[in-house]
Parts: sequence; structure tokens; C-alpha cells
Amino acid sequence: MKFVIAPDSFKESLSAWEACQAIGRGLGRVFPEAELVYVPMADGGEGTVQSLVDATSGRIVRTTVTGPLGTPVEGFYGVLGDGKSAVIEMAAASGLALVPPAQRNPLVTTTRGMGELILSALNEGVETIILGLGGSATNDGGAGMAQALGVRLLAEDGTEIGDGGGEVGRIAHIDLSGVDPRLAKVKFVAACDVDNPLIGERGASAVFGPQKGATPEMVKQLDANLAHYAAKMREDVGCDVAHMPGAGAAGGLGAGVVAFLQAELKRGVDIVIDATGLADHAVDADVVITGEGKIDGQTIYGKTPIGVAKTAKLHGVPVIGIAGTLAAGHEVVHEHGIDMVFTIVPGVTTLEEALGQAADNMERTAYNIGMALKLGIQLK
Repeated sequence: MKFVIAPDSFKESLSAWEACQAIGRGLGRVFPEAELVYVPMADGGEGTVQSLVDATSGRIVRTTVTGPLGTPVEGFYGVLGDGKSAVIEMAAASGLALVPPAQRNPLVTTTRGMGELILSALNEGVETIILGLGGSATNDGGAGMAQALGVRLLAEDGTEIGDGGGEVGRIAHIDLSGVDPRLAKVKFVAACDVDNPLIGERGASAVFGPQKGATPEMVKQLDANLAHYAAKMREDVGCDVAHMPGAGAAGGLGAGVVAFLQAELKRGVDIVIDATGLADHAVDADVVITGEGKIDGQTIYGKTPIGVAKTAKLHGVPVIGIAGTLAAGHEVVHEHGIDMVFTIVPGVTTLEEALGQAADNMERTAYNIGMALKLGIQLK
């Protein structure tokens, strides 16, 4: 038997790698001679760096960068095992979690730290950089990132604009002459699971601004500023991003990475599947096991288990899903490649107990799955 074990993390309880190990322990008790292939997964959001580092035997690099409020924070990114690729979560430098609720203000928060993480990754000599765009505290359209990389965003008087979404409306000219030349030699792929445009009623400011501290008046100002910024990008960079699907991701960072890095926007789980070589692992597998904290009716919309299932089904491999919770509508996943689903929670319990016992519950569930598979083999 060959099992490919490819779960996402189980939030607040198990990393994807820890989930792999727990599942492997349970299956190994039933099939001690089985080949167990661990492929920790993610969807491009929080945990993607750790999952890809674990999956490829890579390493974490920590470095001090500019935080969203302009003060230093300790950021991090991953260099994958081949030494040729890096993965960066923008939230590690410019994330909402780095800003106390009382200080959240997208007029002033900046993505400069994201650009500084990219510069650090360039110093590692990588050829590909994967960018996770989720969890931002910003609404500057990637302006701070661009400035960190050598782009000059100039006001009418020829001086550089300041930080934040409140400043991009002052841009009179975008000067690319000082851009770090190494950027042209690197392929950028950005994990983007939303299709919101940069501006308008579905744009970055209107949809995501309020959760970052924007008042209705601020939303109007931010949207107008991004519209102005988009016009300057079209004039000076030759890139029309105002209504591009995904440009509004991470406070308009989607637009910034397309315009200044020529990044390709892709669904996060698809990027991780490619980076981990999941399809190659699944070719001759007997069973693929995936999972995440909750499987419900929304799982079919770009979540990790469905991405894994679709990959496995390319090779006709059965797929089993494991979840902390099976919620309303979870049955729909059977129409999208997952053959069976199981919850690891054994009975009535508190949330604290469920989180604390997740590894043991996962191992026990995997053991029971193994026993069921063994019985099925015997009945053939």
C-alpha cells in the first residue's frame, strides 16, 4: 500500500506537518509495511511558508523589516529545499495581526516590509518567489512594496510620497529607473483566491477596507486614491489593473505585484500543489488522504481538500477527507472527488479539549480508517 497524506493545517491545533505525522502513525499501526508519503499542504494563506518548507525540507529565514505602521517587526519567509524558490506570506510583514485594533488605519499602513522580504529573498539567489497575499492590514496597492524595491512614486514637487493608502492619490509620476535589476530575472507567482478588482463597489477599499479600520469616508478616499494610482500605473508602467480580477486582493497588492513584478495570479492551493509535486506523488498511490479543520459546503470553493482531490482523481486514486468538524453541506464534497469523510472529534467535548487532543484524535481516526480499508481488502 502507498498512502499519500496531504492535509492542510488544523488551525490552532496542528500544523500540516503535524497532521501528516499523526495520520501516518495511525495508518502505520494497521499497515506497518506501507509507504507513507507526507505532503503538507496549504491554500496560500497563513501556514503556507511552513507547509512548503516542511514538504521540501527547506528552511525559514527571519529578518527585521518595516511593519505596517512603519515600525520594525521580525518578518520571515521560506527557502524551499531546492534552494531555487522562496515563499513569502505578506502577512508576515504587513499583516492585520501586526496592528492593534485601536491603531488600524489603512490610510497609513504600508506594504514596505513585503518589499523588504522580497529583497532578502533575492539575496538568497532564488529564481522563483511565491507570494501569499492574504491577511493584509494595508490598502496601498502595493505602493510601499514597490518603493522598497526601488520604484520611485513621485509627487508634483518631485519628492517621494509617504506611506499608506492615503498617500497614493498624490502620485504624479512613477519612476522605474531605480528598480532592482534582479527582479527581471525572477518569476513571481502570487496566491490569490479572490476575484475582486482594484476599485469600485467590489474593489479593495469597499470590500476589505472596513475590516482594516476604514470608516465609510475613508473608504471613499481610499477608492479614489487607488483609482488615481491605477491611472498612473497605466500611463507610466503600461499596465491596466483597475478592473483586473484579483487586483483588489490584500488591499490592492494584487495590482502592485502584477504591475511591478509581472506576477501571475493563481489560486493558492494550485500553487502549493505545483510546488510540492503532489501530482507526481499521487501517480501510483493506492489512497490519498487530505483534510482541514472544517469541511462544509464552502470547501468546494478553492479549499485545500478539493484541490488535493482533483489532483488525485487525475490518476483515478481514491480520496479520504479528515476534518475537525463536518458542518452543514459537507456532503457536496463527494461530488468533487472526495470519496469518504471523517471527523476526528470522538464525542461531546469542549473546544479547548478538542484542540488539545487533536493529535491523538487524528491518530485514532487514521487507525480506524486503516482498519476499514483492511476489512475492505479482505472482503474482495
